[in-house]
Amino acid sequence: MIPVILSGGSGTRLWPYSRSLYPKQFLPLVSDQTMLQETVSRLQGSVAAGDPMVVCNNEHRFMVAEQIRALGLKTSAILLEPAARNTAPAVALAALQANEHGDDPVLLILPADHVIKNQAAFHQAIQLAHQAAQENKLVTFGVVPTHAETGYGYIRAEGDTTARPVQEFVEKPNTATAQRYVDSGHYFWNSGMFAFKASVFLAELKKFAPEMLEACEAAMARAQSDLDFIRVDEDAFAQCPEDSIDYAVMEKTDAAVVIPLDAGWSDVGSWSALWEITDKDEHGNAARGDVISHNSHNNYVQTEHKLVATLGVDNLVIVETDDAILVADKDQVQDVKTLVSQLKAEGRSESKLHRKVYRPWGYYDSIDNGARFQVKRIVVNPGQQLSLQMHHHRAEHWIVVSGTAKVTRGEEEILVTENQSTYIPLGTKHRLENPGTIALEMIEVQSGSYLGEDDIVRFEDNYGRHK
Repeated sequence: MIPVILSGGSGTRLWPYSRSLYPKQFLPLVSDQTMLQETVSRLQGSVAAGDPMVVCNNEHRFMVAEQIRALGLKTSAILLEPAARNTAPAVALAALQANEHGDDPVLLILPADHVIKNQAAFHQAIQLAHQAAQENKLVTFGVVPTHAETGYGYIRAEGDTTARPVQEFVEKPNTATAQRYVDSGHYFWNSGMFAFKASVFLAELKKFAPEMLEACEAAMARAQSDLDFIRVDEDAFAQCPEDSIDYAVMEKTDAAVVIPLDAGWSDVGSWSALWEITDKDEHGNAARGDVISHNSHNNYVQTEHKLVATLGVDNLVIVETDDAILVADKDQVQDVKTLVSQLKAEGRSESKLHRKVYRPWGYYDSIDNGARFQVKRIVVNPGQQLSLQMHHHRAEHWIVVSGTAKVTRGEEEILVTENQSTYIPLGTKHRLENPGTIALEMIEVQSGSYLGEDDIVRFEDNYGRHK
């Protein structure tokens, strides 16, 4: 059984902690592990404990590889989607990759950003799903509802068999309808998790969405390997229709069954959902970071850098990051995505990036900036190097705080050690490398007429980046 992790989401409802270039699946929301790491780790000890396959976009590829490597595990493949086309094409790519040798494995399809508290119950459900999938069923996991939730779609499946035939998929209901669903005992929350043989899914996709399958087959036929990644052909994939697994296949097939899942599941789709699954004090307040509260009730407060104090407030979400603060009524957090849309419309970087930006070689943190200068703290991991590059509009001063830097500057190479500095003139080819065994930490002071990240001309790069 091959786990297929879908990691293409942008997590806009958890802004400002989640950003499009660093979304929630790569963040530690409920433990010290990120959501992606939690998803992979909870499979250990189950029938689906093999090397996972991950489908993600190009911008997230190094985070996926690094976070799984940090678990001491490896992937069977990391497929790079050239564009977002929803879940059905993503799963089709994975099925084609998994079935390329004709082994026809059972695939366990899992979003990268869910919480499941009862691992034993989850493993049992996976085992049951594996058995049903081997009988050529398309399995979906239906979460046993704990309340009348209006934020999820529902699945109707009557009877008491282990794998219950699907009668109906229904859209997100209003409160009264949701309560009726829960009271009936025949409806489950649609988890977005599935299990089926690769060949069975592809056959049903050919039956119900042949254009999608044709585009995915062409995209995989022209795919190219790049380091640890498989780059799906962009032109072929651009012809692929956009649709979910539910709409493309599950609502149309007569082979769909539900495995009931009662395992403390949440898709953590909003700040209020995170409040619900987080431990709270006697006043209903959930806090992460340096937080003190007085006469405050039912709040979710998360802080990364500053002390946050609440006094006489109720039902709020307060989230502090290094460059933004969100204050919202907990009952309106589904509309956080509207704020993100506004930020995008205004061209603001806060919709995409944090102040601290991770790169395959390490990270940088923009400490200060003005009209013609910018100050960054740069950390380069041992053995890593930046691209050989140059800038048209800025010069750079580098001061080493700790570690040793190997600097290429024009035709010369120099070593710069702790408390030493060097200068990179405008228009000069240069490269920064950490040849040591400890992290290289340095301060970079940029000066010039334009300081944007797009003023980079790359000549060589270990990570396949061209701009």
